[in-house]
Amino acid sequence: EDVIIAITTNGYVKRMNVDVYKSQNRGGRGKTGMKTNEDDIIDSIIAMSTHDFLLFFTSFGRVYKLKGYRIPSYGRNSKGLPIVNLLSLGENESLTACVSVKDFTEGNLFFTTVKGLVKRTKVSSFQNIRINGIRAVSLKDDDQLQSVKLTDGTRDIIIGASNGKAIRFNEKNVRIMGRNAAGVRGISLNGNEEVIGVTIVTEDRTQILAITEKGYGKQTSVDEYRLQGRGGKGVKTIHVTAKNGNLKKLISVVGDEDLLVVTDKGMIIRVPIDQIAQTKRATQGVKIINLLEGHVVSTIAMVPKEELIDDDEAEIEDKELPEETIPVVHSLEPLEKTSGYQELTDFDNDVDSDDAEDENEDDEINDILSDSY
Repeated sequence: EDVIIAITTNGYVKRMNVDVYKSQNRGGRGKTGMKTNEDDIIDSIIAMSTHDFLLFFTSFGRVYKLKGYRIPSYGRNSKGLPIVNLLSLGENESLTACVSVKDFTEGNLFFTTVKGLVKRTKVSSFQNIRINGIRAVSLKDDDQLQSVKLTDGTRDIIIGASNGKAIRFNEKNVRIMGRNAAGVRGISLNGNEEVIGVTIVTEDRTQILAITEKGYGKQTSVDEYRLQGRGGKGVKTIHVTAKNGNLKKLISVVGDEDLLVVTDKGMIIRVPIDQIAQTKRATQGVKIINLLEGHVVSTIAMVPKEELIDDDEAEIEDKELPEETIPVVHSLEPLEKTSGYQELTDFDNDVDSDDAEDENEDDEINDILSDSY
């Protein structure tokens, strides 16, 4: 079964079906996807199968493993279950990254930190994971894990930064390292700049999707990103302005999926990818989600495409039918005869003979009333 795993920064996790959200046109407000506390935001959502393995990487550089079906299923308005109820986390240990893996027989895991360090480690190194986890990467005090990707050892890697730049290099430029290694420089960053997204270049994923923190996004052909050596500053992937904000997420897409955009307040919108403009690298993109005041984009995820429905239908779906629209069936039982009927006929007998026209009208009324009973 295809599901979505949602995880918050405070360590709440839950499993949902991918069909919970209906497709809407871009620019809509979306609907609530997960209830969160005021000091909590949705950090990541992962599309996977219930039989895939989910690897949890923590702030201490450790990794834990669970099957997808082990994550409890909750409705979209629930905040889920604290991850500490599922994993044996240490004191002050928090979740920083997750990745789904089908098996551990082949491939590599490509690690990227917020400060731009990268490394490759064989998947087989994570096949046997103790209940209290094992070390996955060594981190410096001011760094944390940003991304972990499954690769076959031959792919090009594109790393995006918050400054709107991205670098493309082949993963062979990064040697295979052990679990305890810290890695090498992948992209050069300055000041408060951080890595915000890492994607693998494949034959079927020919577009790079960039989303900014203020809800703007665009697609750009992967051919627009020239191959470089690792460690450079990269090239501009989106024009960052005060209007669209810093680059928030960068992924590669096929073009026939649906995009889930999640805000830091738990709002989600589902938009078909083909509604997002395809442009050159140095553009600011189009509005994907109409953010409420104080909201910013938290994360995104790709899910299988579903048939588009009208926005009005999506809105009605979440509302109860008003009372005035509920059909009312009136009683069809015959009314009882009352004395009022007899009084009316008596009144007709006392009509003055000079008012013949009125008398005829009253006779007609009597006939109608008699027929009704």
